[in-house]
Formats: sequence, structure tokens, C-alpha cells
Amino acid sequence: MSPASKSASPDFEKLLAELDRIVQRMEQGDQSLEQTMKDFERGMALSEQCQKSLDQAQQRVDKLVKKHGVYQVEPGDDLLDDAEFDDDDPDAGDDDFDADADPSGGA
Repeated sequence: MSPASKSASPDFEKLLAELDRIVQRMEQGDQSLEQTMKDFERGMALSEQCQKSLDQAQQRVDKLVKKHGVYQVEPGDDLLDDAEFDDDDPDAGDDDFDADADPSGGA
């Protein structure tokens, strides 16, 4: 990546760290509604930027694989091997989120 393009887009790790700080603040629940909404909006923007960075990295990997040969994921090379993302662990991740919950609060 050229120095100009790196300075044009913030470092992925910095974006992710800021997003993590926002999530921690919001999880504490001590903020006003207005601050929570500002943090939510900023968090969504950061999330989008992080996803774009990941997409660009995936494109670079795909391009290199296409150029240099076959890419195979070996058993145990799962990038999402972190317990936070473990689909087999029902206690992993956000315990407060219920995808099936009625957003209106009704039953």
C-alpha cells in the first residue's frame, strides 16, 4: 500500500480500537440518550469502515491466490477461532441480544 493511500484511510486496528471503546461506554449504560445515539452513529460508521478494510484485504488475498496458486484453508486455520465468535458456544458473544425478540416489546 502506498503511503498516500495509507494516510487517506485510518489504520484498521485504530478503527477497531475506537469501536471497542464506544461499545464499552455503551455497555456501561451511564450515558444520556443523546450521547448513546451519537456513539451508536459513530459506531455504525466505524463498523462500515472496518468492513471495507476487511473486504479490501480479502480482495488482495484473492488476487494473490489467483496469481500464485491454490489457496486452501487447513483444519485449525479458522480466523474466527476466538471464543467470542464460536458458534458452538451458546454462552459466547452478547447474552443480551435475542434475534427472535419482538422489537415492539410485545409477545
